[in-house]
Amino acid sequence: MKRQMHLGLFILGTGSHVAGWRYPGAVDSFQDFAAIQEIGRTAERGKFDLIFMGDNLYADAAAHPSYTLRLEPLTMLAALATSTSHIGLGATVSTTYSDPFSVARVFASLDHISRGRAAWNAVTTANPATAANFGTTHPDHARRYEMAGEFLDVVKGLWDGWADDAIVADRSSGVYIDPAKLRPIDHDGAFFKVKGPLNIGRSPQGRPVVLQAGGSEAGQALAARTADIVFSVVQDLEEAKAGYTSLKTRLPAFGRKTDDVTVLPGVMPVVGRTDKEAFEKLNVLQSFVSGSNALAILSDRFGRDMSACDLDGPIPDIAPSDSYHSFASVMLAKGRRENMTLRDLYNLTAAARGHWVLCGSAERIADTLEQWFEQHAADGFNVMPPYFHEGFEDFVELVVPILQERGLFRADYEGTTLRDHLGLARPANPFFAA
Repeated sequence: MKRQMHLGLFILGTGSHVAGWRYPGAVDSFQDFAAIQEIGRTAERGKFDLIFMGDNLYADAAAHPSYTLRLEPLTMLAALATSTSHIGLGATVSTTYSDPFSVARVFASLDHISRGRAAWNAVTTANPATAANFGTTHPDHARRYEMAGEFLDVVKGLWDGWADDAIVADRSSGVYIDPAKLRPIDHDGAFFKVKGPLNIGRSPQGRPVVLQAGGSEAGQALAARTADIVFSVVQDLEEAKAGYTSLKTRLPAFGRKTDDVTVLPGVMPVVGRTDKEAFEKLNVLQSFVSGSNALAILSDRFGRDMSACDLDGPIPDIAPSDSYHSFASVMLAKGRRENMTLRDLYNLTAAARGHWVLCGSAERIADTLEQWFEQHAADGFNVMPPYFHEGFEDFVELVVPILQERGLFRADYEGTTLRDHLGLARPANPFFAA
């Protein structure tokens, strides 16, 4: 079969542009569930693989509105499962500020509620401000990834704690659960101690899909061992190809094939019927950006205060921070490669918070996505509309049909679970193989 793209939707109710909520007619609240339902219906009409919702565990009035004001993601996706039927439902939950038993249970529950469409974005939480909400100190980068590796092993072990046929429900004998088909995990590790098993049966997908977004060496190593989908931060085709190859070549060491992991770079498409129309939309969006909110995001991404720097001078000689390592690395590399000033860099940051911005006609955008896909810089894309609903509907109504006509993207769903969409087999349970 011809290789086909996968498309995810990064859902921020006010859009991925920092000022997207100010665009005329745009959704201006990420607490409006009716608006989120409409976004879900549009994504499903476009045959997207999944909706993915990021999360923050602290509030900052100067940050992106949807990072500060939002519904709790698992609650929201459980509700959204009832008004959608095919699209995958992914949410971020931290491995640094959560516990494995609760995470395993909530995602198994979402998988049952959605009949096999749940996905967990396992993140280590970059921003140190989060620690104050949990009465602790923020672990350094290396320790966060050590915790994450153990956390993922425990969660997957808990998901495999029930055999598929553990629930007997035999009215004549009175046996409801076969105790021989349950397995306590009895985990006692460096960071977590969990007995198990879960109090919920094995889920429709066997295990919910695991997403990751780490771009550092530790992040790539963890993704190669544990992830089904990897979200990447990109700005340059050749760098994206190198990152794609680097991840894929790590997989055999863990007994995995290259098709076992789907790489989806983040892209903010600003779509028009012509290039001129698209750039007019981007110009309107950029007119809403102030230096202060752009610099706040830049300081956040770099993990240091940038407000005293010379905006029209060269980019300071700074190293990627311990916080948003992949964002900082990609942005600094692009800025130095293209001889940008700090002002140029913060304008880029303001547009999509450091993600790749692709602006132009539907045809031009389809051409670019095809080029990246065919040159193995991506297996598809994590689409980050600048605002909703029009900014996303433009992509679904104008770009998706072109990709479908070229045979690059599905015309319809061929299965009902997220694993079906990704072409992933339901994992066997290693503890009950017989």
